[in-house]
Amino acid sequence: MQLFYVSVIQGDACVLSEEESWHCMKVLRSKEGDVVHLTDGKGQMYQGTLSKIHHKGCLVEISSSTSVPRNPWNLHMAVAPTKNIDRFEWFLEKATEIGVDEITPLFCEHSEREIVKLQRLEKVLVSAMKQSLRAWLPKLNEPVKFNDFIARTVHGQKFIGYCATGMESQLVKTYTPGNDTVILIGPEGDFSKNEVDCATKSGFIPVSLGQNRLRTETAAIVACHTIGILNTQSVTRDEKT
Repeated sequence: MQLFYVSVIQGDACVLSEEESWHCMKVLRSKEGDVVHLTDGKGQMYQGTLSKIHHKGCLVEISSSTSVPRNPWNLHMAVAPTKNIDRFEWFLEKATEIGVDEITPLFCEHSEREIVKLQRLEKVLVSAMKQSLRAWLPKLNEPVKFNDFIARTVHGQKFIGYCATGMESQLVKTYTPGNDTVILIGPEGDFSKNEVDCATKSGFIPVSLGQNRLRTETAAIVACHTIGILNTQSVTRDEKT
């Protein structure tokens, strides 16, 4: 199934964007009368019929819609953008496929990148959402400095991925399934000791993601996957009892 994205769908018809229309016509070679599937990225999935083909905007007549509930937990990843932006975009893509709810680019003391283009990153998220047939588009926040982020009030469990002392608990043993969580992942040079101290004073728990040293984007994916697996296992156990 091919999924199209339209940010606002009201009434019984909508128009695909020029980019989506081009893909519909030139890549998929869709024709009038073909059935198409859409999402607004806000939990609604739609089925409709192409009633007009045009490279500037294909018209879709909506025939049905389905609401897809969000998970009862929220996963917020605050991750330092990598020097090579392709690696950060890879993280965004895979995290969306796995199931992340919110992402904040984090600028740290050791960050080698201080500029990100949110419009480009948003496109990566949309593409990954469509590819993985998700109904919810992850929220992408404005980049923020580390100290400003940890000063904010955040709900749920709070973790910082850091392995300098060897005394950190494993994330898999520390996270309580079903809870909202915020996880901080540092840049290539890791968090500074001062940043870790500030984070722990703000209630963030230092955690390890395994014995091996991981790249920034790999660590972030491992964290996403760990939270996803723990929550899935918890839901499965609840359903069996």
